[in-house]
Amino acid sequence: MPATAADALPEPRAEPSVAWSTIGLYSAPTIGVGFMFLLVNLYIMPFGTETLGLSAATLGTIVGVSRIWDAISDPLTGFLSDRTNSRLGRRRPWLLASILPIMVAFVMLWTPPAGLSQTALTAWMAVGVLGFYSAMTLFVVPHQSLGAEFTASYHDRSRVFGLRHIGWTVGSLFALPAMYLLIQSADPRSTAFRIAATAAGVTAMLISLAIVKLRERPEFIGRGGRNPWKSFADVLRNPHARLLLIVFLIENIGGATIGILTYYVATYIVETPSLTPVYIALYMVASIVSVPLWLPLARRFGKKALWIFSMWLTTFAFGMMWFLEAGSWLLISVLAVLGGLAGGCGASVGPSVQSDVIDYDEFVTHERKEGSYFAAWNFVFKAASGITIFLTGWVLTASGFTPHQAQTETAKTAILALYSLFPLVCYAIAAVVFTRFGLGESEHREIRAELDRRARDASATAGTGSS
Repeated sequence: MPATAADALPEPRAEPSVAWSTIGLYSAPTIGVGFMFLLVNLYIMPFGTETLGLSAATLGTIVGVSRIWDAISDPLTGFLSDRTNSRLGRRRPWLLASILPIMVAFVMLWTPPAGLSQTALTAWMAVGVLGFYSAMTLFVVPHQSLGAEFTASYHDRSRVFGLRHIGWTVGSLFALPAMYLLIQSADPRSTAFRIAATAAGVTAMLISLAIVKLRERPEFIGRGGRNPWKSFADVLRNPHARLLLIVFLIENIGGATIGILTYYVATYIVETPSLTPVYIALYMVASIVSVPLWLPLARRFGKKALWIFSMWLTTFAFGMMWFLEAGSWLLISVLAVLGGLAGGCGASVGPSVQSDVIDYDEFVTHERKEGSYFAAWNFVFKAASGITIFLTGWVLTASGFTPHQAQTETAKTAILALYSLFPLVCYAIAAVVFTRFGLGESEHREIRAELDRRARDASATAGTGSS
C-alpha cells in the first residue's frame, strides 16, 4: 500500500489515554452546573413574567445588560486563570472560589422577597442575573481550560469533552422535573426556594470533589500570557480561533431561542404546556445517547466534516418547527430528537476543535493560554444568548404577547419565527462559514510533533544546566 501524506508526517509523542475515572471526576460538577444553566435559560423568563409579574422586555433587558459585564469578567477570569500559580495548580483555585458565589446567586435568583415594588424587584433580579452569570464564569472558563489540558491527543480530547457534555446534559435533564414542579406548583415561590437550595448544595459538593481528586499537569503552570491585552490580541490574531468565534456567535444567536421559547411554543402554539419537559427531555436524551456514536465517526470522517453535518441537521430540525400548530405533539417530538442528535455532535466535537486551536497558539507564541481562549468563546456564547434574550423579550412585547391568554396570530407568528426560521438562518450561515476552517488532523499532527520536540529540547537543556 503506498504511503499517504499523513504517513510522511512527523510522529508526535504518544500520549497515554485519559482514564475514564479521571474524566468522570472532571465531568461530575457539570451535572449541577448544567441543571442550573438549563433551569435559568428555560424558565427564568416564564418565572419572571408569569410568577413575579415583570415584563418580557424588562427581563430581556436585564439579561442583555449583564453581557456588558461579561465582556470584562470572562476575559479577565481567563487571563488570571492562565497566570495562577498555586499549590492547587492554576485551574482548581478558581473552581474553589466559584462555589460560594454560585450557591448564593442561584438561590437569590429564584427567591425575591414577596411584596417588593416593581423597581425593587427589577433591581433584585438584575443583581441575581448578574451575580449568577458572573459566578458561572468563575467556574466554566477554568473548568473548560482544565479539560483541554488533560491530553494533547487529537481524538482523546473528544472523549474528555464528550463525557463532559453527557454530565452537563444529565444535569439538564434533572432540570426538567424541576421546571414541571414549578409549572404545576400552587406556590411557585416556595417550590423555587426548595429547588434552588438543593441544587446549590449538590453542586457545591460535586465541585469540591473534583478539586480534591483531580490533579493538574505541572508543565502547563506558569505558561500563560504575560499581558491580558496581548493574550486576547493573540486570540484574535489566530486565524483558526477568529473563524471559530464567528461560527460560535452565529450558531449560538440562533440556538439560544430554542431554550428560551420551548415553553412558549409548547404552551401557546402546540397547546400542550404539560409536555414541555417531555419535549426538552427528548432533545437531551438524544444528545446524550448520540455521543458514543459521534466519537468513532469523528475518527473516520474528521471532526470538521462531522460538525458541519450536525449544523445542517440542526438547520433542518428547527426549520421544520415552522409547521407546528395546535396538537402537533408528534412533530415537535420527532424534531426534538433530530435536534438533540445534532447537538450531541457539536457539544462533543466543538470543544475538541477548540483545544486543537490552542495548540496552534502555543506553536506560534510558545505560551499556553487555554483560559484566554475559552474565556473568549464563553463570552461569545453568553453574548449570543444575551442578544437573543434581549431580542426575544422585545419582539414578544411588540407582538402583543400576553401571559395566561390565548395569543393573537401576530404573537404566534413571532414566536414561531423566532423558534424556527431564526435558528434555520443562523445555523445555515454557520455551516457555510465553518467550511473555511483549515486546522485538520494532519495539520494538528505536525504542530504536536514540533511542540513535543521543543519540550524535549527544553528538558535536555534543563538537565544539562542542572548537571
